[in-house]
Amino acid sequence: LWAIATVPVIIGLAISIVRDLLAGRLGVDAVAFISMSAAILLGEPLAGAVVAVMYAGGNLLEDFAVARAERDLKSLVDRAPRLAHRRHDSSIEDVPIEQVSVGDSILVRAGEVVPVDGIILASTATLDEAALTGEPIPVTRNVGELARSGTINAGATFELKASASAGESTYAGIVRLVTAAQTAKSPFIRLADRYALILLPVTLAIAGAAWLLSGDPIRGLAVLVASTPCPLILAAPVAFIAGVSHAARLGILIKGGGPLEALARTHTVMFDKTGTLTVGGARLVAVETAPGENPDDVLRLAASLEQASQHVVAAAIVAAAISRGLTLEVPDQVRETMGSGVEGTIAGRRIKAGSRQLVCGPGSMDPWAVRALRRASWRSALSVFVSVEGRVIGAILLGDELRRETPRAVQSLRTAGVRRIVMVTGDRADAAETIGAALDLDAVLANREPSDKVDAVAFEQRLHPTLMVGDGINDAPALAAADVGIAMGARGASASSEAADVVILVDRLDRVSQAVIIARRARGIAIQSITVGIGLSGIAMIAAAFGYLTPVAGALTQEAIDVAVILNALRALTPEWRLGRETMQALQQEHLQLDASLDRLREIADALDDAPPASAAVLIREAAALVTTKIVEHERDDEGRIYPRLAKFLHDGHGLAA
Repeated sequence: LWAIATVPVIIGLAISIVRDLLAGRLGVDAVAFISMSAAILLGEPLAGAVVAVMYAGGNLLEDFAVARAERDLKSLVDRAPRLAHRRHDSSIEDVPIEQVSVGDSILVRAGEVVPVDGIILASTATLDEAALTGEPIPVTRNVGELARSGTINAGATFELKASASAGESTYAGIVRLVTAAQTAKSPFIRLADRYALILLPVTLAIAGAAWLLSGDPIRGLAVLVASTPCPLILAAPVAFIAGVSHAARLGILIKGGGPLEALARTHTVMFDKTGTLTVGGARLVAVETAPGENPDDVLRLAASLEQASQHVVAAAIVAAAISRGLTLEVPDQVRETMGSGVEGTIAGRRIKAGSRQLVCGPGSMDPWAVRALRRASWRSALSVFVSVEGRVIGAILLGDELRRETPRAVQSLRTAGVRRIVMVTGDRADAAETIGAALDLDAVLANREPSDKVDAVAFEQRLHPTLMVGDGINDAPALAAADVGIAMGARGASASSEAADVVILVDRLDRVSQAVIIARRARGIAIQSITVGIGLSGIAMIAAAFGYLTPVAGALTQEAIDVAVILNALRALTPEWRLGRETMQALQQEHLQLDASLDRLREIADALDDAPPASAAVLIREAAALVTTKIVEHERDDEGRIYPRLAKFLHDGHGLAA
């Protein structure tokens, strides 16, 4: 009966081993095959049956562990919406999301998953974006902002206008990336099988020596059974799948164990600048005004006029005015000069907004305008001058800026073990060097075309394993060329996310360092599981060789070792520390409240450039009051109450450096 229970497992194993050999591989299953076959031949069918049961049980445990580790990835796919509530005239009809077209009006009820990407039409929407970004705190999106598919409506019912079909929406791209992550195979798994090349001859040698020295073949069988590492080496793929799943919860999609293993070996990180280290796109930096003019009036007039333009700079000016709550007017008789600016009539007055040449003309400039251009140069910003009836009233400075989390993200990479950090960008050298100096980067490569970026990556690769981080289509060749490519905040259908090995769904640069930390921890746990497991197996083999373990006891001992190492591998599922949601919310709210004070300090600093003595004294007193009553008070509260609570959760001091 014991033999009958064992033979089917032996046959199945034999078929599997033949397939591996035909594919040029020799796996650790060969040890299990030899031990079960020897047990039958030596008249120890019970030991063979125990190994067979343990082997099958080990595979079952592995399946359970993999399923547990993949649960977060599968949940992304399983929760994909199937239906959309489409408005048709005055009624609402339920249609499959595949039938939704761009421009359709879609109703999203409370608690539902947003079916397609769309622009919010009326009122505000409160969205839970945790499935995409890993952020647990719901966010509020206003009219005109994008609601991404896959997020959950955490507030009242709202309506959106579809901006993409279901197949081209964010969530569809995520599902494709998740599928790729689940089906990819890790090189480390193949590396783990190489242990069989050492384990198999060593096991046979010890078993043969035990038989020869004792004269008892059962001793040799006990050694074989004790060495059977059925799911032992499978602890490596379990650890990697667990690492991939852990990263997915933070909005980091790693396309399988291969990229994870490569990520763990990263020595050099190369960053694109625009949209990666910086926010990307034109943002309002400052509003410079002629003496006696109001900054809000300058911005309101420019934004009212720019509503008639399709230029990206026009969109940035309009967005800045709306964010400040300014009421815009409809312009008349608008004429746009491509590349220079736009002019038109607002409330009967002739308004111009554009380049210095268009608005100011060839004559000499007022001192305030010269200072505005100088400040624009310092900040690598674009200047948009504004005039009313031929009189220049102000200039709007638009530029890119560092992400708030960039300095900490760079320092975290160094703490994680990255030795070299390089910025490679198509931007001009002076703007790139300014950022490189601010971040203390090891090298800055400016004025690089996409092909130049590929060459730069190839050069670094020849020296060390290299990671490339970018966000645009022009970064796709470099992302594909690097050992690991990370696409920042990419949409699932974009070229960069298709070329990348890792896609960060949330627009947060610090997720790059988190990805490296997760990968290194998962790889460390995998190596730990293999090393400890093989070490314990070696002890069990020696004990069996000296007669301290019978074949049945050896099989049970080996299975206990296997269970232990697989459970250890599952540690890669969990973070090393957790920060409470209430603490995160409190920190976020306190720092948002400080933004207004910090913005005012910047305005005061700019105003002091040309303020007369009496006005300067007033501004300085205001700045002193802001610093002493708000900022210093906040910082002292942080140092006395917040930092001690945070310190135990952080690997190093970089998280508190700001």
